[in-house]
Amino acid sequence: MFAIATKNFVEEVDDGGLLIPVSSLNDSFDLLRVVVKRKRFWFWQKPKYYPTDFNLNDLLAGDTPITPAVLETDFIKYSSTLGDNKQANVDATFAQGKLAMGGKDHSKLKSSFGTLKKEEFDVQKLLIDSKSRVLDMSHCLIQQTQEKPKQVFGIVKERIVTTQPCSVIEEVQQGGHFSGSLIACGRRTPRISLRENTSLSTDSNITMEIPSHTTIAYSLIELEIKQDGHFELCLMSGTSGGFEVDGHVEERLLGVSAAPAENTDDHLLQLELERLKVHFQLLSALPASSRSSLLQHITELMPDPAAIGALQNALDGMYLGMKPSLNDDGLKESQQQHIQAVFDLLDQSGAEESTRAPVLTALHLTVSALDEMSDDSLPVLRMCSNPATLQTLELLVQCASGNRETPLSSAALPDDVYERTEPLFACSSVSLRRDGDAVRAEIRNNPGHRPLILCIAIKSLASLAHGC
Repeated sequence: MFAIATKNFVEEVDDGGLLIPVSSLNDSFDLLRVVVKRKRFWFWQKPKYYPTDFNLNDLLAGDTPITPAVLETDFIKYSSTLGDNKQANVDATFAQGKLAMGGKDHSKLKSSFGTLKKEEFDVQKLLIDSKSRVLDMSHCLIQQTQEKPKQVFGIVKERIVTTQPCSVIEEVQQGGHFSGSLIACGRRTPRISLRENTSLSTDSNITMEIPSHTTIAYSLIELEIKQDGHFELCLMSGTSGGFEVDGHVEERLLGVSAAPAENTDDHLLQLELERLKVHFQLLSALPASSRSSLLQHITELMPDPAAIGALQNALDGMYLGMKPSLNDDGLKESQQQHIQAVFDLLDQSGAEESTRAPVLTALHLTVSALDEMSDDSLPVLRMCSNPATLQTLELLVQCASGNRETPLSSAALPDDVYERTEPLFACSSVSLRRDGDAVRAEIRNNPGHRPLILCIAIKSLASLAHGC
């Protein structure tokens, strides 16, 4: 609940910027706090951040601490209310009876952070104070971080903090009803009439009180660390830290692509999808029953981004050779069952390690793309995850990745499907425009990785849906 509120805050006030949302109230983010940034497998994935119990002074050799000059400024006064309403009804009449079912789901998240302030240290003074200092390379945190790939040190440069007690409130209302009658009769049986009228509703209201001086977002300066313990602050945008290995700084990024980080046109998008083609083909080659089951379990998790995130974290661990486990107590039992079913299907798909690893990579690609999608676009994609619609979405991917105009008949792209897919692509910086039987696509300026992520998600799900 707190993590969702801080994520929404960052997306609204600094989307695409340097601020990182705080995900747990237990974490401390005072200035100069050391945070481990772990880069991910695919170059387009956002990194993950793990706060440590140490600040920069704890890692320095010598007894003289660095005392930063702290600047405090007013930031903004912030409150937000986000809601979601879903309702569906089904009525059916047939020869022997009639049936009516309905359901509704209403949720609202209200974040009242009040007046916020920004604290940041004077970078110029820190440069002067740290110029002749070195890190204690024998410190356990440094040694343990060096042993693991893709790890980078950063220190907290600025943070956004509350100035008064505030709250995050979540309200959820769920309800459903069922009514119907059934009449059974035959030549040798008496007339039987069954009637049922049932309703079920649940309400929850959770309030989280947040104390003053709580950090809700922060930004980092990464460290470029030499073998002798000297370090430099990465001040320029786009520069990354890391540990020196064999005379050069090694970022240890394990991505499978050599493409540049910014894919800004459809040609580069097409090139990336071509590089990933082998993974889509592998998913299509799975047994039909496995593909159908994987598609079902994954789409059942898609309405809840936290569930997709839990599956992605588990697959991350499996990729590093760890046994899959679910440590997220916030997951519903049904979500845990779907995730466990994915593990079981993965085991069945590759009885031997040589065949299991490629399937794991392809599945990891699929879920990683879903995990990177926005919270708004995931439920929309889930509504489009039937085989027929996914086939249409594949044509739209072709439209966005090189073939700027893809003729589609009205039967292939009915109005109701277009109405769902147009905002889905818009959330990923791709504009769709329908002109008769032709669909034109245009990637907007500065799209980041959003078009690529959407296309990977669509092609992966469509590969699982082939032949279903």
